[in-house]
Amino acid sequence: MNHCYIPEGYAPMLNPYETQLAISTTKRLFADSLCAQLNLRRVSAPLFVEASTGLNDDLNGVERPVSFDITATGTDAQVVHSLAKWKRYALAEYCFMPGTGLYTDMNAIRRDEELDNLHSIYVDQWDWEKVITYSDRNVDFLKNTVRKIVGAIITTEKTMRNLFPALMGHPETDPDIVFLTTQELENLYPDLTPKERENAFVREHHTVFLMQIGGTLKSGIRHDGRAPDYDDWTLNGDLLLWNDTLQCAYELSSMGIRVDAEAMERQLTLSGCEARKALPFHQGVLSGELPLSIGGGIGQSRLCMLLLGSAHIGEVQCSIWDRETVDACREAGIPLL
Repeated sequence: MNHCYIPEGYAPMLNPYETQLAISTTKRLFADSLCAQLNLRRVSAPLFVEASTGLNDDLNGVERPVSFDITATGTDAQVVHSLAKWKRYALAEYCFMPGTGLYTDMNAIRRDEELDNLHSIYVDQWDWEKVITYSDRNVDFLKNTVRKIVGAIITTEKTMRNLFPALMGHPETDPDIVFLTTQELENLYPDLTPKERENAFVREHHTVFLMQIGGTLKSGIRHDGRAPDYDDWTLNGDLLLWNDTLQCAYELSSMGIRVDAEAMERQLTLSGCEARKALPFHQGVLSGELPLSIGGGIGQSRLCMLLLGSAHIGEVQCSIWDRETVDACREAGIPLL
């Protein structure tokens, strides 16, 4: 089911020309700030990968990739869902050292996405990955990395407000980050759904990093799905900010310390995915050939939405929408690109 929410009295803070300029400026400023904070270098990345490599991210395990056959090679390819696995492979291929990493502009098609103000079948994000040591595989290192990313967001936001004074009326990002686990969140709101819990907590605390996503909670359910073969479910999380325009918790980034051999064995077994061990990427992790790493994705359109106070992701990216959404946005004065 598709859903479009129209905020009462909403009007874009920038005109169409200013919006295009602000989108490109936001992306340039944030990429530079992120690189400085995390010691990253930009690399080129694939739009599609061979299905047989196991490099594609299968997200929650049910989304269908866009697939096609390649006449010249006789192989099947998949448009990437994200580059969570490919990036770790690239760290090894490009000889990155501990403390350094890469980022790329990732573009994906998620054909099964339900459409609403925040979700599109087109996904654009900064995918980043960084080599770490075994001693870095801990919660403190994860938290410190989150603080650096939030710092890059705030630096970008301050510059955008100086360049586009019309944005001054939009609430600023709260620099005080609250860290908690999905189990702690369930304990606080046992009678709410996972999404309702996020809304309730982030409404109060504004900038939240919700940790340990993927495993089963005491209630017998998962807070959210996570593929078993890239994030370590004990060392990952989502960066959630309060979206004042839409009055909801807003996931800007999914990230985590990646699985080592032990975590991959455990999570593949829990998920009933042991057969994946034969795939080249998984063999690389299990054998120790691929480096230990931390990484994630940060939504480009979502960051633009947040800093521009946009009500719909279609205001900052081009995609395809159902007729009801197009009509509702046109009637409300929300300009879809």
